[in-house]
Amino acid sequence: MQRDRPLALVAGAGAGLGQSLVERFEAGGMTAVGLGRTRPDKTAGLFHQIDLADPEQVSPLLADLIAAHGAPEIVVHNTAELVIAPFAETSLAEYQRTWTSMVQTLVILGQTVLPAMVQSGGGALIVSGATASLRGGATFSAFASAKFALRGLTQSLAREFQPQGIHVAHVILDGIIETARSKTLHSLDPAKMMTPADIAETYWQLAHQPSSTWTQELDLRPPSEGF
Repeated sequence: MQRDRPLALVAGAGAGLGQSLVERFEAGGMTAVGLGRTRPDKTAGLFHQIDLADPEQVSPLLADLIAAHGAPEIVVHNTAELVIAPFAETSLAEYQRTWTSMVQTLVILGQTVLPAMVQSGGGALIVSGATASLRGGATFSAFASAKFALRGLTQSLAREFQPQGIHVAHVILDGIIETARSKTLHSLDPAKMMTPADIAETYWQLAHQPSSTWTQELDLRPPSEGF
């Protein structure tokens, strides 16, 4: 078992924030493993293409990684499924897809890694939220309902597992994250967007807070964002 480089897992390691997290954890001396449905054109660290909503795929892979590297010291849940449509035009299947992508994936991930992390003595679980975690906007009913559920699940995990040594944090990303795709979609000045590497640095610092001052929820936004 290779314990010289502790394990970090990024579930939802797509282009942008996911890959920036993998890069930051690698730079911090960790073995960083990205997990995701779609392999980005360029990947940092190790990457496993996997359906994070399928326990039959997730559990064996994570068991193998833990056997090889030990329990992860940092786990980030960063999956997303954005549906924007009027309520009457949002299908039940779209609601189910957003819940599956954002909530079911955390249930499967948490049930697989948290017992091993507790047994090994601690670690950090960080969950990426959004503005929609706090308020539901018009035409965002599917996305917001899943993000609300994800926030509630994260709070429950914090109250259960923090006394057992696991730092559980929810990060509200209140703004547009700068990626090639988001620049095309939003035609927004990059100075008004969130830089993935800067978010990743904050996650790194969050994961290394002393236990006497753990943050359970943190909100991040560019200075131009109204709130």
